[in-house]
Amino acid sequence: MSATRRQLLLDLHRDAPRTLDNFVPGSNLELIGRIEALATPSTGDRLYIWGAAGCGRSHLLEAAEHAAEAVRPVLRLSAAKIDAEIDLRPSTLLIVDDVERLSEAAQIALFRRFNDTLALNLALLLAGSLPPGELVLREDLRTRIGQCLVYEIKPLSDAEKAAALACFAAGRNMRLDDSVVLYLLRHGRRDLPSLLEAIAALDRASLEQKRPATLPLLREIMQSTIEFHCFP
Repeated sequence: MSATRRQLLLDLHRDAPRTLDNFVPGSNLELIGRIEALATPSTGDRLYIWGAAGCGRSHLLEAAEHAAEAVRPVLRLSAAKIDAEIDLRPSTLLIVDDVERLSEAAQIALFRRFNDTLALNLALLLAGSLPPGELVLREDLRTRIGQCLVYEIKPLSDAEKAAALACFAAGRNMRLDDSVVLYLLRHGRRDLPSLLEAIAALDRASLEQKRPATLPLLREIMQSTIEFHCFP
């Protein structure tokens, strides 16, 4: 495999910076507004967001951190990184992902921070893959999570994904045929970050190989990606 082709395949999976500006909201406008409000130091909101893999949950948590870190202390943790204590300064925004994976000690630590929200003016942004009532956690913590502002991250429709891909391609001065979008929606990974990465890789391949960004070229890239992962 050529060095150019190998780099194109690696680029296909490279994460772009995640911000609220480059998150396609679809039916999640109210949620985006709530996350933006967390950047206000005086805000002590407690949010729980949930959704299946690929819904944009990690994007929103990273974007929330970037939006708030210039104006208030922020601590973003995965469930596996939490022990028996969570040390926080006043006015901190605490972001915790994968709450369903919290250990027993971590559950107690997070419950204590719920009790400190008023005294320390803390804001909480918690996330998981399940609605609060289905979380297998201590009853007291599950109850507290259920008392948060709860939002399911609504998936984009195919029409919204297609519009987002067209806008992304226009920003790169690409001429994107409808057949490319349709093929990706039928045969590619359907979460928006993966779709955008595929379009970016198609653009790079088109420039490298001096070929139009057409469906045949996209098929070549996607097939080579499969081969790359099967035969490293």
